[in-house]
Amino acid sequence: MIGFIGGGNMAEALVKGMTARGMKDILVSEPREERRSYLSLTYGIKTTQSNKEAAAECDIIVLAVKPQNMAAVLAEVAGSITGEKTVVSIAAGITLSYLSSKLGTKKLVRVMPNTPALVQEGMSVMSLCECFSDKDISLVRDIFMSIGRVLTLPEKYMNAVTALSGSGPGFIALFVEAMIESGVKVGLRRDNAAELAVQTLLGTARLLDTGMAPDKLREMVTSPGGTTAAGLKVLEEQGMRNIVADTLDAAVKRAEELGIKT
Repeated sequence: MIGFIGGGNMAEALVKGMTARGMKDILVSEPREERRSYLSLTYGIKTTQSNKEAAAECDIIVLAVKPQNMAAVLAEVAGSITGEKTVVSIAAGITLSYLSSKLGTKKLVRVMPNTPALVQEGMSVMSLCECFSDKDISLVRDIFMSIGRVLTLPEKYMNAVTALSGSGPGFIALFVEAMIESGVKVGLRRDNAAELAVQTLLGTARLLDTGMAPDKLREMVTSPGGTTAAGLKVLEEQGMRNIVADTLDAAVKRAEELGIKT
């Protein structure tokens, strides 16, 4: 059985993806009764208000709680987690060494998914120890493959991953907000501006997903002396590349701080 401690948005995204693939042997621990009822009725899974019960009954336990709540949760469930169990954390900044110091299993996985998982278009990055068999890790990978793509990287890259793909949807959403607001300012209705901006984002992402390099796509769109060239000139003059770099640096530093405080 696969257990979730925490029944929030990311846990629900995973449950949705898993059940769509026929994975039904799931138990979610969630303190709010209305949330438990919703998850149970919507996805046909078991729920409980006891974190200890989820930890004791399940072979794979996904820690889907906020980083600031992790210490309390680990203290609560540590006695129920034995060496044969696999524990997966999706909390930003929580290191494998920290989990190892609190739990009685070495079968630990750190994963950073992102919010497009809510529509099964997520990007998840896994870091893990070398103690896993191919069979064990394939089960964990299948959980996250149900919500999108999965990449495995050494843990030293996880704070950068958190900044780029974990926080990235928020940064991209702000850019789309700005596109919509600017479209309204130049005379478009808001609903039209929103449709134009979102579909342009989706279409551009699909083009890039074919393997086309971003600079090649940019060159394809840009005619000398044309409208794209005029707009790109402003972005370059305003230091967009530096803004993006500073944004990711700030997110990396915060991920490091979250890890230090745990």
